[in-house]
Amino acid sequence: MKFENHINLFKYTRLKTRSVKVGNIEIGGESTICIQSMTNTNTMNTPGTILQSLRIIGQGGELVRITAQGIREAENLENIKKGIRDAGFFTPLAADIHFNPKAAFTAAAIVEKVRINPGNFVDKRADFTRLEFTEEEYQAEIKKIEVQLIPLLTICKENKTTLRIGVNHGSLSDRIMSRYGDTPGGMVESAMEFLRISVREKFMNIVVSLKSSNTRVMVQANRLMIARMHDEGMYFPLHLGVTEAGEGEDGRIKSAVGIGTLLADGIGDTIRVSLTEPPENEIPVAKKLASYFTERMNHGLINEIKPVPVQFFEYKKRNTNAVSNIGGSNFPIVISGGTVHGELVPEYSFIADAQNVDEGINYIVEAKEWQNKGFENTKIFPLFHSVADFRSSTKKSTALNFVLTSNSELTEKLIRDIQSEKNLVLVLETHNKNGFADQRAAFFKLMNADCYLPVIIKRNYTENNIEDFQLKAASDMGGLFIDGLGDGIWIENLSADRQDKGAIKNQDIVNTSFGILQASRVRMSKTEYISCPGCGRTLFDLQKATAEIRERTSRLKNLKIGIMGCIVNGPGEMADADYGYVGAGPGKITLYKNREVIKKNIPEENAVEELIQLIKDCGDWKYQKRE
Repeated sequence: MKFENHINLFKYTRLKTRSVKVGNIEIGGESTICIQSMTNTNTMNTPGTILQSLRIIGQGGELVRITAQGIREAENLENIKKGIRDAGFFTPLAADIHFNPKAAFTAAAIVEKVRINPGNFVDKRADFTRLEFTEEEYQAEIKKIEVQLIPLLTICKENKTTLRIGVNHGSLSDRIMSRYGDTPGGMVESAMEFLRISVREKFMNIVVSLKSSNTRVMVQANRLMIARMHDEGMYFPLHLGVTEAGEGEDGRIKSAVGIGTLLADGIGDTIRVSLTEPPENEIPVAKKLASYFTERMNHGLINEIKPVPVQFFEYKKRNTNAVSNIGGSNFPIVISGGTVHGELVPEYSFIADAQNVDEGINYIVEAKEWQNKGFENTKIFPLFHSVADFRSSTKKSTALNFVLTSNSELTEKLIRDIQSEKNLVLVLETHNKNGFADQRAAFFKLMNADCYLPVIIKRNYTENNIEDFQLKAASDMGGLFIDGLGDGIWIENLSADRQDKGAIKNQDIVNTSFGILQASRVRMSKTEYISCPGCGRTLFDLQKATAEIRERTSRLKNLKIGIMGCIVNGPGEMADADYGYVGAGPGKITLYKNREVIKKNIPEENAVEELIQLIKDCGDWKYQKRE
């Protein structure tokens, strides 16, 4: 089972899926990518939910999801729907259901789409207990799913309601985890159990999603889902999202890494960017992501490379030789287009003039500048503009040389000529509109030739808006790092030297570079926050709590802190978090250390202080040193 059998890795095309009708829109097929969001108001607050839905629609949201915890909330969707229709909008609504099949039955007769979670639709809430089943016992558990799912399918058929089979990494059942592990494979099988029943019942009005706060898991699960569905003759459209992405630039970069990696290969029919912000803020971000990939239609030719040397369902870093602190077992480095002095400092800075350099910083200069000024025994290293320039030069660094190259330059002969070089690091550029695929093809060439030279991934932009810059860079580069390709990152933006207010500065670029590496799971440089966007189940001020926790803990060393509105995904999504801050009831918080509950039902006004004290008591209150 190979991912590349289902996707064109060298030419951007949208993956062909079934067309599914949701009210007055279609998802999948030939339709453009549908943009959606989810309200975070109390579902029983009818006026508030209507107003928030209208704000989402006003920003361009094409589908609005609303939580329905119980039958009462599901019934109130009728009033919310009426209010939105009375305002003149016919945007389809989706009900979000967890733990309560009866709420799904009610909602399916009211709204245009119902999302159910295979992890808790029938199975009880996971407590991470290892379960043992005989094959007969396991099949009996599948029968339990049929008992609850088939009545829902019947109601959906009668009302022309779409069903989303929405798997969350954070809420897999103990049954699934016991057999398949807390893995992308477990997520896929959780979805397939429900899909097989639906197909057998001839219900095909389905959208599938596999989400995680871990971008690597999210990407691998969706790729595996495509392969598994196609093997069984299924072509359901895919809903993409990174759960608990967070807020601000971190949330945008993390979402772009996960969603963008899949969109870059033409995967995805509807997207939701989950930010711990007002939900209408999600729509412009999602629209930018979707539109960015339509720009690469009719891109320049990228020659097919066979065999494909990357395993797309699991992480394996490309083997490279260590050259100085680059490659080998070193984490990916950051190179900047100028000197910066912020909290995050790159390993190397490229400068045009080496007259005034700071002690202790590594610099890169043009090879001619380096040769003319005699920097042989310094922390200043040459950049050659092609492999030909490097090979013909009589004056090179005995320690470290950087050489610009591209996919088109990397012929088999050239790779053979340079692969035994000991002090050479390639800087891989692209000028193809489909730069992601172009640079990936270059890595394939190097891997197939057993060339172990380290490679820095370099991209150049001309953006004037920091959000646009972050989304494009993260979408273009994150997927390469997710697949273990790349020993460093070098981003330049041609407006970075502007001094006017709002201009993208070199420090912004450096922060984005570190953010991409962290979101891609290859290098941690600051505290990571796994924070959900909130919904009607959230019973405390999630945005305020997230901002306060971030302000108090942002400089802590190598910590992951989960900030979750409720327990639906809380303990599961925080599987690799060090600490958890989870809503337990109205104004009440439960604190976790890893998956262990440490203290329950803390009043909201005291909970942040209690979290900080817990971190201190566990010996993890350690500040990140300036690099």
